[in-house]
Amino acid sequence: MNNQGPLLGQRAAVIFLLGALVGLGAGVCTVLAGGSPAGGVLAGGAAFGASVMFFHAIID
Repeated sequence: MNNQGPLLGQRAAVIFLLGALVGLGAGVCTVLAGGSPAGGVLAGGAAFGASVMFFHAIID
């Protein structure tokens, strides 16, 4: 009935999961260090983007 493949491949899912974990960790650390919640979101978003590019380059 549903012959479509998965929405994301296993490699992409792992890369996005690692990116989300790094982004979450960076955001939490920023807020715990005394930053504002908005600064934590910005730091987490930047860390997510950078880590996705990094893991995309090293995971084969």
